[in-house]
Amino acid sequence: MKVFEKDQKVKIHLKINGQDYETETEPRRLLVHVLRELGFTGVHIGCDTSNCGACTIIMNGRSVKSCTVLAVEADGSEILTVEGLAKDGKLHPIQEAFWEKHALQCGYCTPGMIMEAYWLLKENPNPTEEEIREGISGNLCRCTGYQNIVEAIKLASQKLRMELPKAH
Repeated sequence: MKVFEKDQKVKIHLKINGQDYETETEPRRLLVHVLRELGFTGVHIGCDTSNCGACTIIMNGRSVKSCTVLAVEADGSEILTVEGLAKDGKLHPIQEAFWEKHALQCGYCTPGMIMEAYWLLKENPNPTEEEIREGISGNLCRCTGYQNIVEAIKLASQKLRMELPKAH
């Protein structure tokens, strides 16, 4: 385990949405704050206790609540944020499905919910409604009744399966 001096700055390297970043941070800073400082404001700060999931990202292929990770722990990591989902000006199928199914109200939880749905559908491309509800249970929405979010994830699952290359 590394020991850091008080007020020491540490240089970290992150690959975010396919682009390399190098920044200095204090060892006690949370990854969510560093990501926002780098301009990834779709990573929301909701509770700083890992209860709400508004800060959910994909780090090294896994769903992570970035308010539970020290930035220095993420040094060398590959990170995907909601900003990295759209390609060439076209929304990702999950983003399209959230829009089509009106799966938001205030929108605060939406980026984290979309990232959790992204990871869920990577792990389970054809989840049942119960599996979707279990999969997003760590992400809170205080505005919706979750039904439209569940419907959006079902639709996204269909859209993503239709995009897969057909096996011959």
